[in-house]
Amino acid sequence: MSESMAAPATTRRPRFNSAQVGTTARDWLALLKPRVISLVVFTGAAGMAMAPGHINPFVAVVSIFCICLASGAAGAINMWYDRDIDAIMQRTITRPIPAGRIPADEALAYGIGLSTLSVCLMWIATNALAAGILAFSIFFYSVIYTMWLKRSTPQNIVIGGAAGAFPPMIGWAAATGHMAVMPVVMFGIVFFWTPPHFWSLSLYACKDYGRAGIPMLPVVRGERHTRWQIFIYTLVLLAVSLIPSFMHLSGWLYTATALVLGLGFVACAVRVLLEPQDDRGTSQKGDKAARISFRFSLAYLFFLFCGLLADHMLRLWMN
Repeated sequence: MSESMAAPATTRRPRFNSAQVGTTARDWLALLKPRVISLVVFTGAAGMAMAPGHINPFVAVVSIFCICLASGAAGAINMWYDRDIDAIMQRTITRPIPAGRIPADEALAYGIGLSTLSVCLMWIATNALAAGILAFSIFFYSVIYTMWLKRSTPQNIVIGGAAGAFPPMIGWAAATGHMAVMPVVMFGIVFFWTPPHFWSLSLYACKDYGRAGIPMLPVVRGERHTRWQIFIYTLVLLAVSLIPSFMHLSGWLYTATALVLGLGFVACAVRVLLEPQDDRGTSQKGDKAARISFRFSLAYLFFLFCGLLADHMLRLWMN
């Protein structure tokens, strides 16, 4: 662990002025991490749409709402626990809790209340399996990742990636009441997508994580090692994304989509790997390639699942 991690995360306090104090509806919404929710909800809806049979439209809407609510609730608990390090990192210092606009205990109650509501509603609307996976996903992100892995190991993102990979399984379970190979494969795609996605971000936010004492891979193992890991994981992701094709769970449309997007992601990873660096492995161009890779990764997951859905609908139409 690097020397930059020696200082405790509580040694600095957030800076804010009186104009910032005062809770608004926007602050309560910000606690739910709405930008993160959108992609999570989409993958959950994709899992539901891929499931065999028919689900009542009202039940489908309620299920998607529950996934949205649960994701936001886990985000609120995450912000409550990380309020000390959020007060140190430049990209998080203006969040509602470190900025003093929402009391920490109220944020925790908010997160727990929404978590309970989402799980109970999912159980009532669908079935125990969907509610159980939803509850475990909240626990995994809030406790296993946020309270344990994030501050204890540079593999936090690798293992913690499971937290954001559950929605396709939840959507499938809500529609069918059982599990199958396809939602597990969709889980695997999101799981292996998470490390290269988040490590690209961590490359240009490395100093922030170092000041906060978070053992992200670039802080602990260095940027050069992280760049190689991004490249390796994009290759693994490309292989995993083609599993539906090899198992005949999808057709040519998805296969073409996965190949084009996967090779594009690999190309981004190669640019990250080959970006000019100094003797310590630090980028000489402000991590431009890492920023491009991070943005591409968001589009990658969205369009990959769009391709999966389009292929599924085409196969249904042809049959």
